[in-house]
Amino acid sequence: MVDRGILSSLRYLFADVLGDDDDTPPFLPEGLPEPVVAVTSDAIHLLIDYQGPSYAHLYVDRLRRFIGKQGVDDAMLADIARLMAVRMSYEDPIRIAQLKLIELDGGPGASAGSIDVRKFRIEELIGALPAIVAEYVLDALEWAGWLHKRVSIRFSTASPFGIRRLKIEAGLRRWRLLSVRYTKERVWVERWLHMIDRSLSKQPAAAPAIVQSATMIEGYGDGYRQGLADWNAIIDGLVKPTFDGGLALRDLGSAVTEARAAALPDPRQSALKRKIAEIRARATASSYVT
Repeated sequence: MVDRGILSSLRYLFADVLGDDDDTPPFLPEGLPEPVVAVTSDAIHLLIDYQGPSYAHLYVDRLRRFIGKQGVDDAMLADIARLMAVRMSYEDPIRIAQLKLIELDGGPGASAGSIDVRKFRIEELIGALPAIVAEYVLDALEWAGWLHKRVSIRFSTASPFGIRRLKIEAGLRRWRLLSVRYTKERVWVERWLHMIDRSLSKQPAAAPAIVQSATMIEGYGDGYRQGLADWNAIIDGLVKPTFDGGLALRDLGSAVTEARAAALPDPRQSALKRKIAEIRARATASSYVT
């Protein structure tokens, strides 16, 4: 059976790419608690600006899965709504160009003639292109050993040329949902939501920690990659094995928090891996004693 989230992603992807977006913003989902209305409304506006109305519909469709769900109070639903919007509006070169143009139009933090220099890995820049093109280029870069090379990119509103370039970059928004990066982000968001869902069924007390784990992943470049790798290490080493019955962690929420505290900006993840192994060993020893 095809996952409902994937079907939703595909439906909204093709609506946007084929220009079939009716420009009608989604309504707030039925049954949304009053304390969550403001954060959800802000998220819808953010995602319309980021990608378009169809993308905001995908957000609402995902959020609807948790409205009225047992174990989800208003505070947790608000956190899911807020963090999902942040993750769905991930920073890529297209988004940075969009934000610079908003500044130029007098948006928050407006500053005429500003220049931002951001450092990306080459794979991030290419990953923002449609997969049909990007995959061949990424393969060639990997063969040449340049895949992880860092490149400085200027985002400038200080000259007509810089502004024209920003408009071209922001115009790639239509193709974002066909990109390599979007495919990875879609999978991540759906896995995060799935782990929250499983926690509500298996260990409800751990659900808030699973929700907050989204804050591990932010920005772009090395920091983004480190956060994503650390998140996957915790999910694969502690969370999923507990839900699958292979690890007897009675207090999964505390274990996730403990592991997060050990995560350092270390590509080898030495401290984090040691901590995960330690937590697993304690859980195993405890199960034998019991």
